[in-house]
Amino acid sequence: MNRRQTIPKELRYTIEQFNQQFPDEDACLRTIAERRFPNGIVFCEKCGKDRKHHHVSGRTAYACDRCGNHVFPLVGTIFEKTTTKLRLWLYAMYLMSSTRCGISAKQVQRETGVTYKTAWRMFRQIRSLLAEDIQLEGSSVEMDELYYGGRPRGKRRAPKWLETNRKSVVAGVVERKGKVIARVVEDASKKTLQDFAHEFILPESTVFTDEHPSYTGLDKKYTHHRIQHAAGVYVRGNVHTQTIEGFWSLVQNGIRGVYHSVGKKYLQTYLNEYAFRYNRRDSGNLIFHAVLAKAVPPLAVRPDPADGKKTPEISVPF
Repeated sequence: MNRRQTIPKELRYTIEQFNQQFPDEDACLRTIAERRFPNGIVFCEKCGKDRKHHHVSGRTAYACDRCGNHVFPLVGTIFEKTTTKLRLWLYAMYLMSSTRCGISAKQVQRETGVTYKTAWRMFRQIRSLLAEDIQLEGSSVEMDELYYGGRPRGKRRAPKWLETNRKSVVAGVVERKGKVIARVVEDASKKTLQDFAHEFILPESTVFTDEHPSYTGLDKKYTHHRIQHAAGVYVRGNVHTQTIEGFWSLVQNGIRGVYHSVGKKYLQTYLNEYAFRYNRRDSGNLIFHAVLAKAVPPLAVRPDPADGKKTPEISVPF
């Protein structure tokens, strides 16, 4: 193995490859159109039949050769009505997906020349796509809670219990060598955390937690093992919560080092970003293609009544 390059060749997607695939705006629009219409833009709603379409120069549209009816591939995506170049959008996606701890809007502003407001809005739109509806299927699952938030301002610190109550509570579950799910929850009560566990963990799983009292009773539905952190014990055989704590460390260090601070209103979107990358950590730099697939979903298909073939539906996306 080449010690200087740990990513296998088939999982690499470099900035040089990005520039070759997306050299200009036309190439970006063409890629989006191909993803939206896997069989090509062949059906004209106005004519009611298959027609050849061509790109309208200077516009993000394709026109029917017969009647001139326009089809807009960007409709229904985060690029709809944007005045920012498509290549900058895709470059922002590439940067977000190719970094382990994320990249700030300020850095994108410096690299691309857009305003900070534009860069921040682009990242906000991209993060809105990264929420995943998944359920853990592994037999060994770790669960833990995280308190996120800064300390109250002022010379005198509030009591520890009051500081904890002011923080956002995040619940997380992770498969060992698998996927992670992290959600902002109302509190760390027994009902909240156990309802969270029942939603995402299969009944036959083995669950590993710390000694938090809210996890008492999980053994009624799962095989439950606990590790006593308060006693200074962090690993006992295969009983530990190091995997989920490693993810918390990645999130906290990333937010602290890149974004500095995140408000409760947007915290879930940042958790979605980190979980999305973590769940594809073995995909190398190909995470960019997963983000692009989220941003540009294919349009629905419907059978053509004339010949029974499936034709791209150009008005209603998934």
